[in-house]
Amino acid sequence: MSDAAHDLARRLGRQAEAICRHYLSAGRRQGHYWQVGDVRNAPGRSMFVRLRDSAHGPAGKWTDAATGEHGDLLDVIRESQGLSSFADVLAEAQAFLRLPPISRDAEAPHGGKQCFSRDPAPSARRLFAASEPVPGTIVETYLQNRGITALHETGSLRFHPRCYYRPDPHEPIQPLPAMVAAVTDLRGRITGVHRTWLAPNGSDKAALTTPRRAMGHLLGHAVRFGGADDVMAAGEGIETILSLRTALPSLPMAAALSAAHLAVVAFPPGLRRLYIVRDTDSAGDKAQDSLIARANAATIEAIVLSPALGDFNEDLRAFGVDRVRAELRCQLAPEDVGRFMVLRP
Repeated sequence: MSDAAHDLARRLGRQAEAICRHYLSAGRRQGHYWQVGDVRNAPGRSMFVRLRDSAHGPAGKWTDAATGEHGDLLDVIRESQGLSSFADVLAEAQAFLRLPPISRDAEAPHGGKQCFSRDPAPSARRLFAASEPVPGTIVETYLQNRGITALHETGSLRFHPRCYYRPDPHEPIQPLPAMVAAVTDLRGRITGVHRTWLAPNGSDKAALTTPRRAMGHLLGHAVRFGGADDVMAAGEGIETILSLRTALPSLPMAAALSAAHLAVVAFPPGLRRLYIVRDTDSAGDKAQDSLIARANAATIEAIVLSPALGDFNEDLRAFGVDRVRAELRCQLAPEDVGRFMVLRP
């Protein structure tokens, strides 16, 4: 790392908690650590940022127990802000610390163009490749127990019988069965994976504090079902989207995995109508408003699909698919009713 960047990293470490509160606002302090979902500020508890110097290392160093990623506070600034240039990371850091600007010619760590923490995307691709198709596995059982019977075009989902799970950095890894979902960009390239650890018989999620975790590059990307053309739907959770697919089997859909990621999901070229599959909570409301504004700015018609309960999986399990279809019929654009409500053989 260049002298300027190394000095900046030390200065950031002295204000580690303030950095975390600003850039990792979805987390909270736990003793001498800041705990959050990941370096991109997702809610959760798998990432730990050291807030004080200790025998284990300096303040500001962090580890994500779910992905194996690690780094310092310059990484946090880069990933949480979506910065691609090392010079931009330095500029953001010095602005936070209210320091004079660092030269735009400052070197990235180790003299490279960019060299922060390990890129998790290749690990995500390897995990997905090592998993097996869903039919006949406990993933199929898990989804059916949630009322989800539409499993066509679910190549983005797989089963791994021994997917590693670590409760926190100080506990051993546990190999547990999991549903593994590929997160892809608009070209279909895998940028990350989402894991849902399951009970051994597939009856429900595993009895873990955080049975769902994601790794890789998620911003703008999604778990996709069906090929999007001029009309698609986008929502948060995989189970929510698959519940909607049970009622609207021909409509292409994307699960962004969280409200924050739903708000910034990328629009495919040629999209003219977007159905926003909302969850009925404050985070869902914010994501909906943001997505409507972005769609309008891109001259894409935005239509909100609202469940009667908390989400469409709750509706499916409580009322059945016929009731969900009847409610959706009133919310779809008239020309899409015949197009997407046709039941598959």
